[in-house]
Order: sequence, then C-alpha cells, then structure tokens
Amino acid sequence: MARDYAARCPVYPMRNAWLVAVAVLLAAREIGAPKVQVAEELEAYPTESVELSCQFNDGGGLTKLTQVSWIWEPSDGHRDNIAVYHPVYGQSFPNVAFKDRVVFLHNSLENPSIRISNLRMSDAGRYTCEYATYPTGNEQGTTTLIMLSKPKNSANGVTVQAGTKSVVVARCEAADAKPAATIEWLAPVGGNHSTSTTSGPDGTVTVRSEYRLVPTPADNGREVICRVNQKTQKQPWVYPIKLSVEYLPSVSIEGYDHNWYVGRSDATLVCLANANPEPTTITWTAASGPLPETVVVEGNKLTVRKVDDAVNTTFICEVKNRLGSSRNQITTVVIEEERQLIQGPSTGAVIGAILGALIFICIVIIGTIFFIRNRQEDAEGPPKHKPPPPVKAGSSTEMLNKPSEPPTATETAPLSPGEVYYEPTGREPVTNLDDETTGALNGRAPPVKYEKERKDHAADGHHSNDLDSSNHEVPAANISRGESFVSPAMYV
Repeated sequence: MARDYAARCPVYPMRNAWLVAVAVLLAAREIGAPKVQVAEELEAYPTESVELSCQFNDGGGLTKLTQVSWIWEPSDGHRDNIAVYHPVYGQSFPNVAFKDRVVFLHNSLENPSIRISNLRMSDAGRYTCEYATYPTGNEQGTTTLIMLSKPKNSANGVTVQAGTKSVVVARCEAADAKPAATIEWLAPVGGNHSTSTTSGPDGTVTVRSEYRLVPTPADNGREVICRVNQKTQKQPWVYPIKLSVEYLPSVSIEGYDHNWYVGRSDATLVCLANANPEPTTITWTAASGPLPETVVVEGNKLTVRKVDDAVNTTFICEVKNRLGSSRNQITTVVIEEERQLIQGPSTGAVIGAILGALIFICIVIIGTIFFIRNRQEDAEGPPKHKPPPPVKAGSSTEMLNKPSEPPTATETAPLSPGEVYYEPTGREPVTNLDDETTGALNGRAPPVKYEKERKDHAADGHHSNDLDSSNHEVPAANISRGESFVSPAMYV
C-alpha cells in the first residue's frame, strides 16, 4: 500500500526534474570547460629547467586523439613546432634551437608534458599544447613562459679635481636584467643624477646611472650610496662609494705663541698641510734670506735652538703635491724679556658655569611656580584649622563693663564675692559676681581678685569716683543650673 501511494505521490516527479537539471548543468560545465589543461604562466631563470604540463580531459571518452604538438611563439605571428608525439610514429623534435633540450615526460597522448633544460633568455614566449582530435578537430591550451634575469650590479667612484663645474663623481650599473632594474642614489652632498637604459637582443635591459656634483675639497672622502631594486632580488642591492676629490695643498702654521724672548730655547713651528694626493715635499724658508744658524728643520717642523735677533723674521712653509704647490707664512717677533701669560678660564669651566647658572634659574622658576600654585590651592580650599567654639554672650564670669586695657601690675589679687573694683581711669566700678562655687561656671578658671579699694586721691573726700557703700548694696549672685548666666543690674 505504502509503495503504491509513493508511486502515485507528486513528489517523485519533482525530484526527477531536479536530477535532470543537475545533469544538464554538469553537461554544460563539461562543454564549457577547456579540454586541454595547462598552466597559464611560468617563470624561470637562464641555465635552469622548466616543465610545461599538458593534459587532455575528455569526460565522456568520445573524443579520439590522433596527435599532439608543442608550438613555440617567441613573438606575434611567428610559430615553430618544437615537439611532436604520435602514438604510431613516436616523438619528433623539428626545431634545431631546442634539439637535445626538450623531452616528453610521459609517452602518452593523454599527458604529453615536456621539460626544457638549459634555458636561455631567448626561450621566453608562448608555448601551445595542441591536439589533433576526431570528431571535434584541434584542441589547444597555451602557457606563457617568462624568463627572468638577475642583474649584474656594479658601482664605482670617479676621481676628479676640485673645481667650479658639475662633473661625474660616481657610477652605478645594473646590467642584463629582466625585468629592468631601478637605481636610486642616497647622498648627503647635494648633487644630482642621470639614468639611461639599453635593451639587449635577448630581452634583457641594462640600466646605468651617473651621480654629478661640483666637487670641493670638503667632498673628498664623503660617501654616496647606490641602491638597486629588481624583482629577482630578495632585498635591494646597496653599495657605498667614497668620493675622491683631488685638490692643491691647504697649508697652515702652528706653534707661535707671541712669546719668543731673547734666550728662549727650542721654540717650534709646525707646518700642517691638507692635500689630495698626499704632499710630496715640504720646504721651510725665511723672507730675510737663508735660515739662521740656530734653526733646525725636520720634516714639517722648524725648531729654534736659541732665540735671538736673527729669528726676528718671517718664516715661509711651501708644500707640493702632484697637482701643484701652496704656501703659508708667519712673522715672529723677538722680545727682550719673557712675557707672563695670564691663563684665562678654560672653555670647560666657562661652559660649566653657564650650565650651572641655567640649572639654578630653572630651579628657581620651578620652585616659584610650585609656591604660587600651593598658595592658590590653600586660598581656594577649605580651612585647615578648627575654629574656636562659640562663647555664650551672658556668661556670669564676664564683667558687666569690660575694661579696654589689660589689668596693671597692681590688679593681680583676686576679688572676694561682692567686692567692688574701681577703675583707676574713672570708669564705672566692676563687681565680682562669682563666688567660689559659681566662678568656675562654663569651665572657666576662678576669677582674679583685683584691688579692693581705690586709694583716696583727695583729702577732702569729694572725688567724683568715690563710692558710698551705705546707699547701695551689691546683690548676691545666686545662679542655678539651667538659668541665665546674665547677672542682674548693678547700681553704684
């Protein structure tokens, strides 16, 4: 029953349609795909070997292969057979240029891959593997062989003479390269360069570059660098070149200290010369004539054994090299007595003092900045000390009339309760309202007893500040906890 139902189900026709579609796509793919499979591009170097693969892919097995040929195309429009294979007649290599250098790797039509040995730069080009088939006709695939050549790099300096015209001072060359190389100059001397290329018959390229500048004596010994970049090199080829600039001698005389006094011994002058090529001769002469008898010359050094008036003259040093000669002179003055030379501060001491002053100024500036910033932070921030607690306004230990001046030396004795203190300046009298028990209220110390009575200042008793104790009585202080500390009014 289930099998009959499945046969009648419409799903099976749909699955069959999918299978047909896949088969059509695969067939189209086989039709569109190349039947001759080869590598698209290969790279090789001279004297090496390269393998050119070729394989015929016939999915259905309906194509009949009759012969396969390898055709070389060194340039457009030119074709040469270099290898042929026939299953009956065997192998053939008709091109003389490839004779003994080409072999078939497999003696088969389905895989007629070849190897080319001892490659030459002229072997570059297109290699086509072509089948003669039935019934579809010829089938082919092409591989492009790119021949690479590493450059032969060289560089050298050119010896020149100092002058005012721009000349070639260095050369760099990358010869027989494929592809062509590029040449760069790394030079701090401020010159310029020019580059030229030459193509060879085998497709290689030679690149030459020349570096030019106006040579000066200061350029002698300086270094310029030639750098060659090319595809076959793992890293750039770098070659440093030292410039060689020839120039006349530059002469200077040292040793004279302006202190040639009569009787001085072994006063010396030294003739220094900078030249390229090296100096050949150094000659000392005197402007006044022959050298004095006390003068001895050793190479570039002139020594006066004992100074006298005879060396009060001008000495001339002449230096020669292959390019010519140059001279310099110095006049020596003989004095009667030795001159006391005051040695000034050394250069190192002066530099140290300047550096020390600069460091001190920097420290002062930094310290001032930090001080100002700290002051600003203290002014803007919260107070760093705790303010005193508030004091009650009506404390019983405070006097009703607080004197504006501190007590004098005579005001040191404490007052008894109810005693009156008379101000010596004419102010109102002050009465002590605290007793021994109430005087220490609010945590205060017992009151200080002042002078009980004021001295009489007048014998007649009519002083304006005298107090009549019979007319007024001082109320006693009676303060209990929780009541006000303000004393009642007092009448004097």
